[in-house]
Amino acid sequence: MRYHLLVLLFGLAMTASMSAAERPNILWLTCEDMSPHLGCYGDVDARTPNIDALAARSIRFTHSFATAPVCSPARSCLITGMYATSLGTQRLRSAFPVPADVRGFPTYLRSAGYYCTNNVKTDYNLRDEASFIADAWDESSAKAHWRGRTSGQPFFAVFNSMTTHQSRTSVWPNEQFEREVAARLKPSERHDPARVTLPPYYPDTDLARRAWARYHDCISVMDQEIGALLAQLEADGLADDTIVFFYSDHGMGMPRGKRVLHDSGLRVPLLVYVPERWRAWAPGAAGSTSNRLVSFVDFAPTVLGLAGVTPPEYLQGSAFMGPTAGVPRTHVFGARDRVDEVFDLARSVRDERWLYIRTFMPHQGWMPAERYSDASAFRRELRYRAEQGTLSPAVMAYAAPARAREELYDTQADPHQLVNRANDPAAQEVLANLRTTLYEWLLASHDAGFVNEPDMRRRMGPDGTPLQVARDPQRYPLARLLAAADLVGDAAHADDLAALCRTDDPGLRYWGAVGLNALGDTHTAEFVLHDADVVVRIEAAAAILRQRDHAGARTVLISALDDQQSDVVLHAARALELAGANAAPARLEMHRVMEQARAREAHDTMYLFIRFSLDAALEQFGPSPY
Repeated sequence: MRYHLLVLLFGLAMTASMSAAERPNILWLTCEDMSPHLGCYGDVDARTPNIDALAARSIRFTHSFATAPVCSPARSCLITGMYATSLGTQRLRSAFPVPADVRGFPTYLRSAGYYCTNNVKTDYNLRDEASFIADAWDESSAKAHWRGRTSGQPFFAVFNSMTTHQSRTSVWPNEQFEREVAARLKPSERHDPARVTLPPYYPDTDLARRAWARYHDCISVMDQEIGALLAQLEADGLADDTIVFFYSDHGMGMPRGKRVLHDSGLRVPLLVYVPERWRAWAPGAAGSTSNRLVSFVDFAPTVLGLAGVTPPEYLQGSAFMGPTAGVPRTHVFGARDRVDEVFDLARSVRDERWLYIRTFMPHQGWMPAERYSDASAFRRELRYRAEQGTLSPAVMAYAAPARAREELYDTQADPHQLVNRANDPAAQEVLANLRTTLYEWLLASHDAGFVNEPDMRRRMGPDGTPLQVARDPQRYPLARLLAAADLVGDAAHADDLAALCRTDDPGLRYWGAVGLNALGDTHTAEFVLHDADVVVRIEAAAAILRQRDHAGARTVLISALDDQQSDVVLHAARALELAGANAAPARLEMHRVMEQARAREAHDTMYLFIRFSLDAALEQFGPSPY
């Protein structure tokens, strides 16, 4: 806390000599779930005149990347300037606490005299988020606007558009999309499904074309919203005093976009307009392009630097432009973890050319059953065609029920990442170098994702945080946990995985059980059904029931459905969903807990995901008799 106060005092000293007129206003215009499918990025289907006009007077960054391919972890990083994997906020709606001295970076701007507003999405994935928001913003609401500041006060304002969110592009029923989004376009502005250009990882079907046209219609409406905000800035006479950022919170909310670690999930558009008076801070001329690698973890120090505010030492990135710009980074990193009811763990590293993805749960594919996303008719078609064996290899890499432990792509020769070079003899040096870079980052950043959520809560105790736990090798032996996770999916290490199940650390035993599940080793898993840790027991039961019927394994899962911890219940519910017909004798218990979850989900989002899993599980058995 003492250091935090010193940072604030030093920041005030830095800005005290600058008048308000000498400090730029800073405006973030953000959208959701959108890859760089804009005219200014060369997309042939885009109709984005307002954003393209902004690009013509801005710096257009071509290598800007989110740190996670889903909203909450990405936003957690943006607001704190720290990787969600370091904070322990990488799993969707997990709501773990962060230390009191980790604050939203607008707090430091406010202390330096800035008026800070957010309109309106937060979704920072933190416990006590309301207090965190109140500390960070002068106003965070649907009415928040720079116009609420005092005369002459510099501002930092965020406006977020949800029009390109996955709900609009692919989840809402078509009638709702037509009523709430498409109706805002003239008929001549609509995208004709017959004329759109599909990406090569989609089959050329009617549903694919309609989905792609709908996505681009959403982008066109979002462009209108951005244009309206820029017009307000101009009308208020502030365009020459305001640095404007435009970006998306991660890749497109379409199949093979959101939730994956390929460029389609992590690469985002980024435009930065710098008025003439601060042109020296721009990395190029107006309308130019920068190939500099930019990560979301760099946004907070960049904004603080532009405002003349000293960033706190705990920030993990560095400014990518402005008076405090650091040395260009050589790599960007990404993380995929639990999203809704789907448990997963994968990490990625990318340089200007190569992308390396390391999956630690390879027994499930990039497109697992997931209630929310499966509302998309196109996604359901992909699953059906995958089961029928009618998809091309390029599409099947996404839709397959399992995936490679390692993926390596030459993004220059293969911009859509269709050809995995991990087994290519000519690429082994690149593979080894990126693998080493990734593992060094996992250790240096103290990745908190290598124990499950109930286990992390146990290690934290009532007053701890994942950040504190992950930096304590006694409570969190990351090197050993990473070595254990590294064995999953490798049949040559079956004996080592079985040995992990006999260790003292439940985190290591968990990875042993995950490994048994990945290999289909039901014999060893039977011995793990009596483990002292409930999630380890659940994973062992899941390993068995995915392969065959087993009353003892089913009893483990039924018992866990009544656990007092909702994240334990979610593990059990997901295991029952994936058990298919072998879960059928538990129908009565599943239905009971599903109804309990429905009643509790308004107060604990984890119960929404529990309902998702149990509802999907019960649907496999036909109409409920209860």
